[in-house]
Amino acid sequence: MRRRILLTGGGSGGHVYPLLAVAHSLQKLAAQYALDLELHYLGPADRYEELFQNEGIRTGTLVAAKVRRYASFANIVDIPKFFIGFLQALWKLFWLMPDVIFSKGGTGALPVVLAGWFYHIPIIIHDSDSIPGATNLVSGRFAKRIAVGFENALQYFNRRKAAVTGNPVREDLLTNPIESALAKEELGFDPAQPLILILGGSLGAQRINEFILLSLKDLVGLTQVLHQTGVANLAEVEKLARAVLIDVPLQAEVKSRYKAAPYFEADYKRALSAADLIVARAGASTIFETAAFGKPAILIPLSDSANDHQRTNAYEFAKTGAAIVIEEANLMPGIFLNQLRTILNDKPLMEKMSGASRNFYKPNAADVIAEEVVRLAQ
Repeated sequence: MRRRILLTGGGSGGHVYPLLAVAHSLQKLAAQYALDLELHYLGPADRYEELFQNEGIRTGTLVAAKVRRYASFANIVDIPKFFIGFLQALWKLFWLMPDVIFSKGGTGALPVVLAGWFYHIPIIIHDSDSIPGATNLVSGRFAKRIAVGFENALQYFNRRKAAVTGNPVREDLLTNPIESALAKEELGFDPAQPLILILGGSLGAQRINEFILLSLKDLVGLTQVLHQTGVANLAEVEKLARAVLIDVPLQAEVKSRYKAAPYFEADYKRALSAADLIVARAGASTIFETAAFGKPAILIPLSDSANDHQRTNAYEFAKTGAAIVIEEANLMPGIFLNQLRTILNDKPLMEKMSGASRNFYKPNAADVIAEEVVRLAQ
């Protein structure tokens, strides 16, 4: 008997890529147990829609509104958009009538969840962060099962229907692993020297970019640096980096120790494999991808993230021994370089942090969620 499964959520890679990871697990379950599963995705019309289409998943779109827990003029615009999206979801679900809905939260997910509840369709949700987003806090009231990435998030939901699964990580990152030295060489670095990877997401992290440039002379004397700047920031960062390094002795050698990249797509696995240490914000996806590769981290949480969830994410990861947290208010060259030097020069500490990072990762998160989705569908 054919079962229809509807995936919803969107607005960012942090919502979409875990959906894709669960979709891949569902496809594997279907092949393994000869299940007749039909996968659909319903979310906002954005660049991520194509990713689902590339995986053979049927897609639909609706008007999306952001759910906020704070006063904002944007709410005035988004309230009517939300109701339009809800009416669209009611109409599309009436004709599709899936057997189960899996929601990752984010833009566009709540109207689908509410429409699913109206039609008595079983709902399962997943929240990646240590402090759940507004969409999932509301959706949790209508869900039969709730999966969370961090144990801290359990307190926000009904524990009788919630479980810690970890965060699904993209399958393409985990297959055919690349040895670290080879990855460094392929990226143009010396495989015998340490390399730090600085991540700022597709938009980049302006505060981190500025700080790295401020510290660049000292950084390249200590380690090789692969700096992901954000697409819009690449040209400016490269220009300023050249100016910073122009009077550094041994210019050719030193300059080869720093490379900037706009955004990692095909090379993301290679970059994660090559890194000896990762410097990044504290989004859930970044933390779990760091853990999947067993990398130590220095986390700089975004100071104005919603409900300060990045700060909580960072300390949840750090208390395992896998990371050090430097809050933006304390982001000064002396503090950062001292922490970096301490980690890179202490091999037992590096190994201990790597082990803690690897232990934090839950490798079967997508499979566990997919199995529960199938169970609810039946």
